[in-house]
Amino acid sequence: MMKVWNMVLVSGTFFLCILGTFLTRSGIVSSVHAFAQSSIGNYFVVFLTAGIAATIWIILDRLKYLRSEAHLESVVSRESSFLFNNLILLSSCFAVLWGTLFPVISEALTGEKISVDKPFYDKILVPVGLFLMFLTGVGPLVAWRRSSLESLRRAFLWPSVAALALMAALGFGGMYEHPYALVSFGLCLFVTVTIALEFWKGANAIRAKNEISLVRAAVELTHRNTRRYGGYIVHMGVVLMFIGFTGSAFNKDLTVQVNPGEDFAVGHYNLTVTNMEDGDNDNYEWRTVSVAVRKSGEDLGILHPEHRFYKSSRQPASEVAIRRRLNEDLYVNFAGMSSDNSKIVIQAYVFPLVSWIWLGYYVLLSGTLVCLVPPKVRLSYARTEVVGIVPKRQSVEK
Repeated sequence: MMKVWNMVLVSGTFFLCILGTFLTRSGIVSSVHAFAQSSIGNYFVVFLTAGIAATIWIILDRLKYLRSEAHLESVVSRESSFLFNNLILLSSCFAVLWGTLFPVISEALTGEKISVDKPFYDKILVPVGLFLMFLTGVGPLVAWRRSSLESLRRAFLWPSVAALALMAALGFGGMYEHPYALVSFGLCLFVTVTIALEFWKGANAIRAKNEISLVRAAVELTHRNTRRYGGYIVHMGVVLMFIGFTGSAFNKDLTVQVNPGEDFAVGHYNLTVTNMEDGDNDNYEWRTVSVAVRKSGEDLGILHPEHRFYKSSRQPASEVAIRRRLNEDLYVNFAGMSSDNSKIVIQAYVFPLVSWIWLGYYVLLSGTLVCLVPPKVRLSYARTEVVGIVPKRQSVEK
């Protein structure tokens, strides 16, 4: 199934990479990520035009070889979840592409360059991301070809109850002001329970049969089908990353001008600039401030953000001091001095749950490595000489 999808998506990915290079090298888009305008962009346009035309012709010419050998039998099936996954990722790709090219299109049509900012992407891509997270939990629960209502009820009961209970608790706790965050946390728990149940059912059966511990049974289960259960670990990594993404709804930032010894607060933290030092070396001049951090009256240490001025390039730069924790990160930046050079300018940021993005990355990486391990049990098909009889799939030990 979906052979045409595969060819179109693979080709589209390649040409979008070329398009991205064209945008950054041609000067068409004004951005900090774009290079200066260059004539090299014309070569990319010619390549894109010829490449896309040739790809379309080749796919259409060989369309009969790309016909699906099976068809979608039910909307409620694992095949349909793959289709919805493709559509939702394509919609997010189009939203980013449209937001990137909109200034160019608006200038060509109206003569006025109109750029889109963060609210546009939040409005479009946050619902898209939430639906993608929902599919991450639904995919393992639905059967191939078609699922019955009874099987869906059994599969969705406990994950749905857990998600709704968490959303209700968070809502009563005051998170109702952030509905997207509320839904995101609920979906994260929904997917987590889904994955946990899949591991528990398989591992519990192996534990009962072989009389081994549940942890050892889970390892054995994963080794028997590394692609499937490694994929579940990848899903779990995505869940952890979504927890980190959701924390951005509660970000806090503050920019203040203070004298040494003055206090200011950002989020739950009380910060005090204690002293300032400066100096220079062969490469740059530097000035460092010491910022004492307290939370609920408890001393959490001292951060040392630094402001530098590089001599050769005549450019300023900042070294941000970061206090990393699993629940939230505190960033403190020494932005320089006020216009009259009498006060210290400090920028402070609180980023809740941002460390979970990195934690999710490592879990996702480990799941990918598990998928690459050859499974202990492989699927093979018995040979048969009888025409019209579908051979049974058998599990064969290596």
